[in-house]
Amino acid sequence: MTAPKALDTPHDVPGILGPAHRTATLGILLVVTLIAFEGMSVSVVMTAVSHDLDALDLYGLSFSAFLIASLFANVVSGLWSDRRGYQAPFLVGVLLFAVGMALAGAAQTKELFLAARAVQGLGAGTSVVALYVMIARVYPVAMRPKAFAAVSAAWVVPAMVGPAVAGFVADQWGWRFVFYGIIPLVVPALVMLVPALRHPAEEAQAPSDGPRSRPVAMTLAATAAAGGAGLMLFEVDRLHVAPLPSALLAVAGLAFLAYGLHRLLPPRALRLGRGLPTTVMLRGFFSAAFFGVNAFIPLALQQVKQFDTTTAGIALTTGALGWSAGSYLQSRRTADPHRMMRIGASCVTAGIVLSALSVLPGMTGWVAVPAWIVAGLGMGLGMTTVSVTALKQSPLNEQGANSAALSVTDMLGSGTALGVAGALVNVIGHSPEQIATGFGVISLLMAAIGLATAVLAGRTRPLTA
Repeated sequence: MTAPKALDTPHDVPGILGPAHRTATLGILLVVTLIAFEGMSVSVVMTAVSHDLDALDLYGLSFSAFLIASLFANVVSGLWSDRRGYQAPFLVGVLLFAVGMALAGAAQTKELFLAARAVQGLGAGTSVVALYVMIARVYPVAMRPKAFAAVSAAWVVPAMVGPAVAGFVADQWGWRFVFYGIIPLVVPALVMLVPALRHPAEEAQAPSDGPRSRPVAMTLAATAAAGGAGLMLFEVDRLHVAPLPSALLAVAGLAFLAYGLHRLLPPRALRLGRGLPTTVMLRGFFSAAFFGVNAFIPLALQQVKQFDTTTAGIALTTGALGWSAGSYLQSRRTADPHRMMRIGASCVTAGIVLSALSVLPGMTGWVAVPAWIVAGLGMGLGMTTVSVTALKQSPLNEQGANSAALSVTDMLGSGTALGVAGALVNVIGHSPEQIATGFGVISLLMAAIGLATAVLAGRTRPLTA
């Protein structure tokens, strides 16, 4: 599988695999493939992990721990990339990610497993922001949509084989070998990344002197946001155990989160100001709607429809394939960005509603397959357009900060949705009938977020547009 070729671009614009950009492209695609294998594999085996470690009550938090740690790493990596370049954070992130995989495979308790997921999140968050800055600084503006399309295309092979391989390995040898098996991929990735990261970038730019360029203030804000989000989600997950204390602590976590986000995001982002502020926020809306359902599809199919681990992963495979197709279509269309985002959000909403049918009595669980193709297509159209538009709206010396802001809203949207969804499952119950009810409630909630995304897409246009 190769990245889409730029057949529809002028001949004087080289392709992303041309001599001038080949090494950078290969380095990016190797790391994305590595992270993609983790994402596709872990989602499939989390049901087995939860049962083995007696952690079904922490199903949602297992994903949230990864995402909240990524949120903190996003900010640090953005500052690091703006001031010192993207090379070092890119490599450090990959190494941290591999360490987290080893710790997850060795975990004997659910607490240690959650800690390992956090280490993985630190690595993924650090490398992803550096990747975005690399795209912004190495590729000309005309090539960026195709670079992002190639990033999405790098999910295709892991999406095709990841769930099936992970399910087979978990069924035959246990879920731990799924984590251990990903670690060797780091070696060839690093071997090829060393020369790739020597690709000459444009001259260093003076960092922005705005409030989001101050390392100490931004690190404190990231700590407040990540810590607040973690506290809020942990206590929301415990509302069924101790309602009043957990509610009070969740509100305290929300206050810390709001304080951190006020400093981490572009001005007026929390008020959905026109242009860049809303563009950045929509990244989180897209992620919340899609991933809030995505992680619970294997659980629902296995517990309600008695799918085995391998079969339950097929829906996730089709979603990733739809995502890549949507991203490719985005790179070849010239529609207004806000219209592309609106179409993408509408597809995500439709896919979520259709997926809820898969757990109804008398309805086959295979309904989730076409449903998630539609949802994935919407994510490819919408998320890639958000990324390209945000970079286009950013001054050069704020690309790192705004790339970090994109990832912050991405991780926070996913993490919050997963935490709330996990809490709903705990409140409703863990029997097959109750999980079916919980999946239906989660789907309706996330569909409402998807609908809100479609409505808000028009606000990504600046007032002067």
